[in-house]
Amino acid sequence: MIPRLNFKHLYYFRSIAREGSIAAASERLDLAPQTLSGQLAQLEAELGQRLFERKSRRLWLTPFGQQVFDYCEAMFGVADSLQDYLAAKGEATRPVVRVGVSASIHKLISYRWLSEFYQFDPAAYLICHTGNSEQQLQELRMRKLDLLLTDQLKLVDELHQLELCELMSSGLSLFASPVVAARLRPGLPHSLNGERLLVNTRNAVYFEHLVSWLKQQGIHMPLAAEIDDSALIKVFGAQGQAIFAAPSHIADEVCRQYCVEVIWDVPAVRDRVFMVGLAGALDSPLIAHFKRVARREAEQAASPLPGSN
Repeated sequence: MIPRLNFKHLYYFRSIAREGSIAAASERLDLAPQTLSGQLAQLEAELGQRLFERKSRRLWLTPFGQQVFDYCEAMFGVADSLQDYLAAKGEATRPVVRVGVSASIHKLISYRWLSEFYQFDPAAYLICHTGNSEQQLQELRMRKLDLLLTDQLKLVDELHQLELCELMSSGLSLFASPVVAARLRPGLPHSLNGERLLVNTRNAVYFEHLVSWLKQQGIHMPLAAEIDDSALIKVFGAQGQAIFAAPSHIADEVCRQYCVEVIWDVPAVRDRVFMVGLAGALDSPLIAHFKRVARREAEQAASPLPGSN
């Protein structure tokens, strides 16, 4: 028979797990250690399994305890967020927008688009999470996010349920520290052969195309590291650890911020960023504004220039 959950016991268990001991948890909760110990023993009896093992004067979660703790974190995490939201009083009346951003998208590009919310309403309250596109796509479908900015379009498999708009399409540039750039520049692009390359992820579409382009040039660049944070990649590159790629669209700003130099442009390899929303969703004014700007700029980018054939 499935035990009936006692949420008070689960809350105490979560506190003990976070603090690592009953004594520390009792101090934080302002409860007697004997009370917490009794509640924990009762919870373990109800669940029929031990939640902790004691080692070196510290409580460590058992495998079963870890699973229960993960559920408690998710459950009480939502409750904590609601409490913070309600406690904000005046903040609760501000327009809120929740956006997921793939960690591999360059921060300059992310900021350029996220700032649109403040252009529309300076009082906007932005909740932005960077992370894995696949997980964030699920959060979008569950309406935990209002929008997703991603460069991983191949993960979007159910297009009929989603609304897509391309926010950016740019060729790639390769960057290096000034010392590395000076060493490589006389023989480019073939001097790249054997040089180490930093990438966001092997799953990135641009990476597959870049490797293909390098192969066509007879160039092999071994991977130095996979770093899913675009800013951290630039720091590594600025320190001369390896070469990295970024959209040519933001090349000047990348060079200025990170004191690196463009060593080669690869316009044939495109880096693309997309907005993904739920089709048919009831959009807030903030989301509606963002989508209007995205569609307008996409249309302008697709239109031929005046006088062109």
